[in-house]
Amino acid sequence: MAAFTIYPAIDIRGGRCVRLVQGDYGRETVYDDQPVEVAQRWEADGAAWIHLVDLDGAKAGHPVNDGLIADIARSVNVPVQVGGGLRTLPDVERLLEAGVARVILGTAAIEDRAFVEEALARYGGSIAIGIDARDGYVATRGWLETSEVKAEVLAGELAGAGAETFIFTDISRDGMMKGPNVEAIVALAKSSGQTVIASGGVSNLDDLRKLAAHAADGVSGAIVGKALYTGSIDLAEAVKLALAADNG
Repeated sequence: MAAFTIYPAIDIRGGRCVRLVQGDYGRETVYDDQPVEVAQRWEADGAAWIHLVDLDGAKAGHPVNDGLIADIARSVNVPVQVGGGLRTLPDVERLLEAGVARVILGTAAIEDRAFVEEALARYGGSIAIGIDARDGYVATRGWLETSEVKAEVLAGELAGAGAETFIFTDISRDGMMKGPNVEAIVALAKSSGQTVIASGGVSNLDDLRKLAAHAADGVSGAIVGKALYTGSIDLAEAVKLALAADNG
């Protein structure tokens, strides 16, 4: 069976580890004041990757917490991927040089296609495309705006430009603990022909089992956020489940 990876999420705002509900900056819960220690804890629990989001950067349109992100990348021995406000090649280069393994481009995929295509041409597998959808249409600028572009259309176009990894979020499920939109995630993987990491709505181990069952369809992993902080999912158990899926 194809590999399936758990990506514990650390969303950074004001230097702290927080979670938003459906991307709403007015509905924030602070879970920890020390994101570096959180990353080290996730690594100790068996995480093979760590997913970081610069929420301030997503809103500002440029990286804000890159110093802290570099600290996190240096403090763990597993690769980290980062998204939030990356709109220029120098921003991408700076994070990759700081030790980040993969950067996630989201809003720019809609607003600056030339930049995204150049980043893909230059850095290939170190670039992931974040596709955040509301009712099937791509949302941008920290989910504050919704475009007129269908998620599957965007994925197909960018796969043609060299994108190998997509991170798909159904905004309606994010932070709601209601389960991921498995159907939409699988459809995106199949239509793009590339791997898709699921994000949003994962609330228990059963949700992860449902996603891992589609590893052969291109669903290569899942980002888990709120469920880890509330205790609904134990990361060590989730990692075991993913390993079992890999070996199944």
